[in-house]
Amino acid sequence: MKEWAIRNETLVKVLYILCMVFCILGYVSSPVALVGGFLFSYFLGNPFITLNSKAVNWLLKIAVVGLGFGMNLKETLAAGKDGFLLTIFSISITLILGYFLGRLLKMNRKSSHLISSGTAICGGSAIAAVAPVINASEKDISISLGVIFLLNSIALIIFPPLGHLFGLSQHQFGLWCAIAIHDTSSVVGAAYTFGEEALKVATTVKLARALWIIPLSILSVFLFKGKGKSVKVPYFIFLFILAIILNSYMPIPEFLTHGITSISKSLLVLTLFLIGAGLSIEKIKSAGWKPMILGFLLWIFISVSSLLVIMAL
Repeated sequence: MKEWAIRNETLVKVLYILCMVFCILGYVSSPVALVGGFLFSYFLGNPFITLNSKAVNWLLKIAVVGLGFGMNLKETLAAGKDGFLLTIFSISITLILGYFLGRLLKMNRKSSHLISSGTAICGGSAIAAVAPVINASEKDISISLGVIFLLNSIALIIFPPLGHLFGLSQHQFGLWCAIAIHDTSSVVGAAYTFGEEALKVATTVKLARALWIIPLSILSVFLFKGKGKSVKVPYFIFLFILAIILNSYMPIPEFLTHGITSISKSLLVLTLFLIGAGLSIEKIKSAGWKPMILGFLLWIFISVSSLLVIMAL
């Protein structure tokens, strides 16, 4: 019996690694990778669950920095300028609306603030940055992450078809993704599915948006009267900017930059598979209905309002 269990565990590990290889080789699209990871974990379990979150964290950063080698500085600045005012408006209104909806639902104030922060800026990264400065409990953090992660997964799957349905251009869709989808991984994954230009716009605007984690964390310190708490700065964003500058002004061979961006896109698909494999029914259930309602209402608001503004521009 014990020998059979060991063989079974080994088989699951081999299958898991094979799925990862298929993702890296480009046989799997972003949405399929995410859903496939979830289904694999649901039916067979995740054989590397302890390493999963660390791998996701590092792979996403490496992939994003690598994508910088496929971008031009002038085009990047133009995309960032287009999304600046929309970013300020969407972040401010989401945080304000989240506060009042949280009170209306009689939610834990810290949980509602974490969900609002994750929706307003960049999902799990914002939650991870804000949680320490407001002394959020492990339960508050896990509930918020569960809500954001579920909505992220849905957005990755439905946004590309909706973009085509509404006749959005590559630029419009990239901007919409950056504003309306929570985590950077899902933003880049959805934009990658839609097209090359959408990917460039979405990555640039989303990472510029992620820098708002810093003022949000400082504001959270005052709102919750936290003292002596450090603010986590997403330093990999500066490496992304450096990659864009190097690609714009250094005579790097095209085959090299093309190779780096291709590998980065493959790593992104692998990251989405690992994210899906880290999601469980238990995490979704633990969130409860109030946080889920708050997260859903905020997400619908930011998605619809930003889409209307982008289509009107």
